[in-house]
Amino acid sequence: MKIARDGIAPVIFLLLCALAFAFVSVIPAAIIFVLALFVIWFFRDPERHTDYQDGGFYSPADGKVVEISECEHDFTGKSVKVGIFMNVFSVHVNRSPCTGVIDYIEYKPGKKIAAFSPKASEINERNYVGLSTQWGRVMMVQIAGLIARRIVCRMRRGDVLEAGQRYGMIKLGSRVDLYMPRDIVLKVKLDDQVKAGITCIGVIGQ
Repeated sequence: MKIARDGIAPVIFLLLCALAFAFVSVIPAAIIFVLALFVIWFFRDPERHTDYQDGGFYSPADGKVVEISECEHDFTGKSVKVGIFMNVFSVHVNRSPCTGVIDYIEYKPGKKIAAFSPKASEINERNYVGLSTQWGRVMMVQIAGLIARRIVCRMRRGDVLEAGQRYGMIKLGSRVDLYMPRDIVLKVKLDDQVKAGITCIGVIGQ
């Protein structure tokens, strides 16, 4: 099973601890080993192929659609926002919804209320990644949740993202909001389960 690079260090640490305790007591060694297996599962990063169609926007995260609304941001202007809640059992690697050039990145510190709340988009710790695409400006917002303690994004302005390409992750329960052009035709509804890079969120030109 492939795991995200952010999970390699804690997995190695836990396995070494389990090995060390094995020489002292079997029970704590077994507990630590089981914890290592959980961490491996949590940081799983399955290979996925985006079945791309022209004008399609794909889910940036695994989880449940908890918000669909019209909103406005300085980078995107008036947009359609789809909020996706990731629980602790979700794959936490985030993927680009479409192909574009990163023209905007902004990190904002904040609170850590439950990520499924609409207020989380405005007051929680979050990281904005904006893309310039052939269909207009698109933005992904990684939002820390009640348990999440770290947002990971290694992309820089000027980088090119392909549809379905990994661009970061959020550790533990969290949320990703996707801002899309207003003329998008949505293919999802509230409470739908979606998968990053697989589920088509909406299409332009239909």
